[in-house]
Amino acid sequence: METSEKIQGSGILQLFASLLVPQSSCTAKVANIIAEIAKNEFMRIPCVDAGLISPLVQLLNSKDQEVLLQTGRALGNICYDSHEGRSAVDQAGGAQIVIDHLRSLCSKTDPANEKLLTVFCGMLMNYSNENDSLQAQLINMGVIPTLVKLLGIHCQNAALTEMCLVAFGNLAELESSKEQFASTNIAEELVKLFKKQIDHDKREMVFEVLAPLAENDAIKLQLVEAGLVECLLEIVQQKVDSDKEEDIAELKTASDLMVLLLLGDESMQKLFEGGKGNVFQRVLSWIPSNNHQLQLAGALAIANFARNDGNCIHMVDNGIVEKLMDLLDRHVEDGNVTVQHAALSALRNLAIPVVNKAKMLSAGVTEAVLKFLKSEMPPVQFKLLGTLRMLIDAQAEAAEQLGKNVKLVERLVEWCEAKDHAGVMGESNRLLSALIRHSKSKDVIKTIVQSGGIKHLVTMATSEHVIMQNEALVALALIAALELGTAEKDLESAKLVQILHTLLADERSAPEIKYNSMVLICALMGSESLHKEVQDLAFLDVVSKLRSHENKSVAQQASLTEQRLAVES
Repeated sequence: METSEKIQGSGILQLFASLLVPQSSCTAKVANIIAEIAKNEFMRIPCVDAGLISPLVQLLNSKDQEVLLQTGRALGNICYDSHEGRSAVDQAGGAQIVIDHLRSLCSKTDPANEKLLTVFCGMLMNYSNENDSLQAQLINMGVIPTLVKLLGIHCQNAALTEMCLVAFGNLAELESSKEQFASTNIAEELVKLFKKQIDHDKREMVFEVLAPLAENDAIKLQLVEAGLVECLLEIVQQKVDSDKEEDIAELKTASDLMVLLLLGDESMQKLFEGGKGNVFQRVLSWIPSNNHQLQLAGALAIANFARNDGNCIHMVDNGIVEKLMDLLDRHVEDGNVTVQHAALSALRNLAIPVVNKAKMLSAGVTEAVLKFLKSEMPPVQFKLLGTLRMLIDAQAEAAEQLGKNVKLVERLVEWCEAKDHAGVMGESNRLLSALIRHSKSKDVIKTIVQSGGIKHLVTMATSEHVIMQNEALVALALIAALELGTAEKDLESAKLVQILHTLLADERSAPEIKYNSMVLICALMGSESLHKEVQDLAFLDVVSKLRSHENKSVAQQASLTEQRLAVES
């Protein structure tokens, strides 16, 4: 600190600027001194203020290797964590010259050249670290293909390889870099490098580049084709029984990355191999393991494999449901919330194909899922609701059985008020509606009325999502047709008639909403008190306007409703 103050006060920095000339024999030494001075963070801005950047950038055009090396060091150190340093190098055009050097020197593997390449990579790193616009500039200058080529040629050189990895890690965070990376053979190079690493820290460095790159679907597929999955499975096998902290961390990283690769449709399908694939079989074996991280990754992987009907049908036919139910069973009391959530996600996805629903119901999935009804964790509640809703779709008997389950219906009504958790609230409403729509059962309607669920269905009819509005209106029409007497008071106090009037008068309401609102109006005429509300609200005006609606079904229903209203009045 003291020395740096002395240097600053002495005016020597300004003198250095005049000494940085290409022909001078002391140029490399001066650049070296500046590099050492700039290691001190308080000296970086003074170096810029003394006008050192422009002559240093000029020196990048030198043919002398030592001058280039020391100049690269000096610029790299001045840029380290210094906005002023970076700006000055940017204005002087330093980055492009360095990238051109990397390109032209790329193929030379002698030690002196590799040292220079390492310094230049480090300089670009310091220049652009955590600065999106400078990183974007380097990407536009084409730095990515050059660095990938460097990695391939110099993979024996640890220092240079490390520099390339750090640079990739920085650049890979930028969305715009992913397409450039995808057009190189980065996947192949990284997998090759990964296979060579015995040291945990080195593998960690490769992981840090793989994770952001694997968010891109094209690169996912390239990584799968380059054999990354086999490496990951091997790590899992090696580390699964270890209780060393770094092994546990590596097991998590490897299994997380595996799950990420399965998020791409093509990479997932390639690894599924019709359910016969080695990878799929290995992932299946994670589910019954005693390791929570593997249970979690196994369940998430199954949820990812279960993204199309063919895979879902194959998995259900081959006993995956029983494995997931066993896993859930192990996590009922004080279980691991992330494992519960993942296993329920997998079951929900598996329940989507029509042919799977009856099979899963008879396997006892509803009973397994209902054990989590007492969970206080919103993510678990959300998936539980979604799984039940998928299972009862067009399954009348199951819908009736669940709809008469007072404990379930009461919990749904409670969750319909979960204002802090929109997802749970929405799913609870949708399940309430589904129980009525799929069972068409008077007993289910009575249970829902007794549990106080009607007001939530009426509110659901005003949802911002058309699909939810529609589900609510269809359920309310069934209530009005099957159990109007029982529900009458609740429908009144929830102001259903006023809401229907608003929906019909609003030009923005979707055609199916208008249609179902009119069907519901006709069904409500069977109740004296609701009938009176309809008359008081001048529905005829609104409905008669809809007779000329562009949607034929709406226009037709408007004519029928108008006749009904005219007769009843």
